[in-house]
Amino acid sequence: MRVLCIVILVIAFIFLSSLTGCSSSDNEENGETISIPTTSVDPTVKPTVEPEPVKITIGNLTDITGPASHPFSIITMALEDIAGYYNDENLIPGVELEVISYDGQTDPSKDIPGYEWLREKGADFIFGAAPSASVSLKARVDKDHILFFAITPDENSLVPPGYVFCLGNTLGDYQSYTLLKWLAENDENFPKDRPAKVGCAFWAEGYGQSFLNGLEEYANAHPDQYEWEGGYLTNFSFTWGPEADALKDCDYVMPPGLMQNFIKDYRGAGYEAQFIGTDFQIAALDTISALDLWDEADGMIFIRPGHWWNEDGKLISLSKTLLHQNHPDDAEYVMSTGPGYQMCGGIYIMLEILRETIEATGPENFNSEVFYEKAQSYSMTMDDVQMHGYTETKRTSLDHMGIYRLDGAEQDLFRLVSEWIPILYEP
Repeated sequence: MRVLCIVILVIAFIFLSSLTGCSSSDNEENGETISIPTTSVDPTVKPTVEPEPVKITIGNLTDITGPASHPFSIITMALEDIAGYYNDENLIPGVELEVISYDGQTDPSKDIPGYEWLREKGADFIFGAAPSASVSLKARVDKDHILFFAITPDENSLVPPGYVFCLGNTLGDYQSYTLLKWLAENDENFPKDRPAKVGCAFWAEGYGQSFLNGLEEYANAHPDQYEWEGGYLTNFSFTWGPEADALKDCDYVMPPGLMQNFIKDYRGAGYEAQFIGTDFQIAALDTISALDLWDEADGMIFIRPGHWWNEDGKLISLSKTLLHQNHPDDAEYVMSTGPGYQMCGGIYIMLEILRETIEATGPENFNSEVFYEKAQSYSMTMDDVQMHGYTETKRTSLDHMGIYRLDGAEQDLFRLVSEWIPILYEP
């Protein structure tokens, strides 16, 4: 019995020691015991490892060394900056955006080789500024089911509706219809007792031709408002004396994209028509400044796809923020060159469509088919109007535009009316 009692006491001592064993690692402070909790690790549970982001590659079909390299370089700057912004802010969780560029030199013969090179390098979709590329690549992207977001597509590339989308803008003829309608109904200088005479002069290329067609079609459809004086195309001339003479009696004249020489020749000959234009002409503002043609261009009326640099708004504010953050020393110069960096707004639309697609599918399940379906239903509201949207049949994103006036004394553009003007799709 005595032995049994001793054994029971030993077992009890060991048990009590095990209950208070952590006290050997306790800390004492001011006479109080501070217990350090212990945790146990389940060897069957593996630590969580964040998956590597899925890389999605944007193929940029651009001009690096050709005749349009300067404006295209600013657009590429915008593309790279906003892609970096989406990566830095993790706006598309699980995705890392990459931009790869091909130097197409604004040469139509390089559109297809450029597309093939970008695809071989892993491009998931294409972004491009050259007007010829949309026509060159339509059949190919429709067959391959690869989205091509084009800045200035040819109208023929959008019909029938397929994988070519006009990004952040609309077609030249739609802009011509909308501008002439607004002028006839709102411009205080519009002739009161007769139709206004209208004409234009451009280089012989597709985008300028679309503006010419729109002006002529609207004028002919509304003979009570306009008399068509003619549209003149040249083979990339830099002197415009004959064309200026042919348009001398106009009330409204749309000059070519690089408008500085035409404006100089037209005003130099003493002609007084009101100049009108779009971002096609605004892109030449730096040359207007360099040649000090502000007085000659004073009063020019523009229709354009969004806010100007001196305004605030969702997309223009994003453009200004990214420009000053990434290029603080060059920001003022870039803004002075015109609207090129404002392409951030169009690129934002492209990446928002991508973000919505990834939200629906997850990064691992992304493919062109779901991207295409999402693009066809995208819309964006700004200032209480739908500014952008695609449908199953509509491949231009822009639904409303703004009216601006060039002030020669201020050397800047200013909003002429506060409301956004709905786009007119038929003359």
